[in-house]
Amino acid sequence: MSKQELVVLGQSDENGACCPGLVAAPLDEDRAAELAKLFKALGDPVRLRLLSMIASRAGGEVCVCDLTPAFDLSQPTISHHLKLLRQAGLIDCERRGTWVYYWALPAALDRLAAFLKTSQAAGATA
Repeated sequence: MSKQELVVLGQSDENGACCPGLVAAPLDEDRAAELAKLFKALGDPVRLRLLSMIASRAGGEVCVCDLTPAFDLSQPTISHHLKLLRQAGLIDCERRGTWVYYWALPAALDRLAAFLKTSQAAGATA
């Protein structure tokens, strides 16, 4: 049996970073698969706009009835895109009566931001 140290996702290291960034070290297979799921969900312009609308909403949540009119798409298509964002773990929702309210999950957005962030020394060449 190996005495390999396990890194628990979502917990910070001694420098305050939860996970190695893009320039810190090559991705292992599991981490690449996890991040690919998030990036794949954001790879569609409609889903990217939906996430932006949800995350930037004052109060932190938005009703689906406020999202649908912003697109020239049917309600079932918008619901499909929202479902994919939920499955990727980027947003969550709650039904209240006949409407569904959505909010962004900050931990997932923080994981993406931490991965894409470059350090001052590594990223500043200009």
